[in-house]
Amino acid sequence: MNSVEKPVTEARKEFADLVNRVAYTGERVALTRRGKVMAALVSAEDLELLESLRAGRVDLTQAGPAASQQPDRPQPDRPQHAPLRVAAEYRPGRPPGFGR
Repeated sequence: MNSVEKPVTEARKEFADLVNRVAYTGERVALTRRGKVMAALVSAEDLELLESLRAGRVDLTQAGPAASQQPDRPQPDRPQHAPLRVAAEYRPGRPPGFGR
């Protein structure tokens, strides 16, 4: 999976395009300030994996797609979410921002 680093000031200008890149290609974007990674844009799939890791529901020592399914451990009730959609779009000729 590809990863790109972008300074926060640059990313602010290209936010809609970056969101679309992440959503449609799965590419990760590391947001930097003075060369240090401060945050990241990741796909909804990657976010779900990270949340599963934090909750301890994924055992990375097991191989294969069944690694996240652990029959000896009860799975907590998890609310069902609708899939995430693109939250922004690029409109040429308009300055970036929130309609200020």
